[in-house]
Amino acid sequence: MFFLKKASKLPKVKPQATKPVDLLTVDKINVQFGGLHALTDVSFSVKTNEIIGIIGPNGAGKTTLFNSLVGLQKLSSGEIFFENTKISGMKPHSIAGIGLTKTFQNSALFPGMSVLDNVITAGLLRNNLKEARSYAEILLKKLGIYNIRNTDISDLTFPQKALTELARGLATNPRLLLLDEVMAALSPSEMDEVIAVIKEIRRSMSVSFLVVEHHMRAIMALCDRLIVLTFGRKLAEGAPLEIANNKAVVEAYLGSSASILEKKNNAA
Repeated sequence: MFFLKKASKLPKVKPQATKPVDLLTVDKINVQFGGLHALTDVSFSVKTNEIIGIIGPNGAGKTTLFNSLVGLQKLSSGEIFFENTKISGMKPHSIAGIGLTKTFQNSALFPGMSVLDNVITAGLLRNNLKEARSYAEILLKKLGIYNIRNTDISDLTFPQKALTELARGLATNPRLLLLDEVMAALSPSEMDEVIAVIKEIRRSMSVSFLVVEHHMRAIMALCDRLIVLTFGRKLAEGAPLEIANNKAVVEAYLGSSASILEKKNNAA
């Protein structure tokens, strides 16, 4: 069970402009593996304080897109800008250092270390050890996993690993955090509480999120806007309800005439 904490316990951040501005700009990026086009002319932007969902069938290019944004995958062409700085071609640690980082679908937590030490390690990107420890404890309490702070990573359940990944991502003090299937193994009630936590973090810390998630129930409840990928191309972009009623999206995503809203309701 997760317990939301008061926003006053979160670190203070510098005030952002009232009017949202582009935080991330992706301009016609392409990724090719030999003759395979994993991403083709993909363009979109993320504004400050937005939560954007990336959806699409398996093999649509979602993971390749995330890896491209944080420097883990080299682009074949196109450009990526973060706060008006070109980041395509930069090393992953440099991109993380300016405020763009991601969680991992398949846990990339450090083995042989505790939950707390994993989160502290991420916090050292911007803070000294004392500050990193204090912030890590705040995040673990906020995500409801402070009670397992001394547990070795190898002894965690999958949901606990996912939440530790989320805490570790937040420990870097990102401006934009990419969430890769952090709710994959959560129950509906746990999912609701994590959604509430993410929204609270967005409000109190001015963090934007780009989310890949297969749970349509979570995507519909969490995101301001959705981007749909299929076969490495952007098929559509718009508000969740608009996307849910887009016939081309429904056909590509579900392979049938069933509605995404029906899928969401069935998942509930």
